[in-house]
Amino acid sequence: MAKVAVSDWDPAEFIETKEDVIANLSVALEDGDVAYLLKIMGHIARSEGMSQIARELGVTREGLYKSLAPAGNPSFETVLKLLDILGFHLKIEQKAS
Repeated sequence: MAKVAVSDWDPAEFIETKEDVIANLSVALEDGDVAYLLKIMGHIARSEGMSQIARELGVTREGLYKSLAPAGNPSFETVLKLLDILGFHLKIEQKAS
């Protein structure tokens, strides 16, 4: 029987466009699970280059990984700065009744 090579699947490799980022963030926000949102933000940051983003945020790469881990607890300021670096901002809309 032939051996099959298996590698870890990295979602960050499939976030290629701004539309991909918007879709991922939208789903995570609609889900309402903060740990899931942080995980998605981590995938997005990795897709854009974690080291560069960390430099722009003024934190270490390791610090950014910790902040965006599911158990992380980044400040709201960090989340807003990360969105800004990625070229996005939050927009508040009223829920549909």
